[in-house]
Amino acid sequence: MITLPDRAAKLSERELAAQLPRRWRHVQAVAAKAARLAPLTSGDDDLLVAAAWLHDIGYAPQIVDTGFHALDGARWLLRRGFNPRLAALVAHHSCASYEATERGLGEVLTAEFPLEISDTSDALWYADMTTGPDGQDLDVRSRLAEIRRRYGPDHLVTRFWDRAEAPLLEVVERVQERLARYPMKGSGN
Repeated sequence: MITLPDRAAKLSERELAAQLPRRWRHVQAVAAKAARLAPLTSGDDDLLVAAAWLHDIGYAPQIVDTGFHALDGARWLLRRGFNPRLAALVAHHSCASYEATERGLGEVLTAEFPLEISDTSDALWYADMTTGPDGQDLDVRSRLAEIRRRYGPDHLVTRFWDRAEAPLLEVVERVQERLARYPMKGSGN
C-alpha cells in the first residue's frame, strides 16, 4: 500500500523535478527535515511529511493559476482529492496569509482554507524556513536574508516578509524549544 508521504513525494517529483530543479532540491530537503521533526507532532507524522513534500507544488508552471503558489497548490490538491487539512497546511505554510494579503488574496485564502496553529503547522513552517533554496540548512534569519536578496527590496515577497518576520520567528522559537526538550537524531536546525 502506498503511504500518503510516498504519494506526495511522487507527485511532487513529477510536477517539480524536471521543470524546477532548484525548487525540487529545496522540497526534498524540507521533506527530509519534516520527517526528522515528525515525532514532535501529535501523531501527524504522515500528514506533516506529505505537506512538506507538497508545500511548493503551486510553483509548478502547469499548476499556477493566481500566481500565489500556496493558494494555487492547495486548490490543486483539493481537486485531486487530497485531505482538506493537508491542503490547508499547504495553503498557509510559512506565513502565507501575509503574502496573500499583499497580493489582494487574503480574504480568498482564509475563506477557502482554515489556518491551523498546531505542532504540525509549526514543524512545517520550521522545516521550510530553515532550508535554503538548494536544500542547505540555514538558520531562519539567514533564510530570510537570502529571500530578501533573491527578490530585491521592492518585491512583494520582500514586503510581506517585513510584516511576517515576527510571527515566523515565534513559530521557529516554539519548535526550537520543543527540540531542546526532545532532541531528534540528525535534526539539524
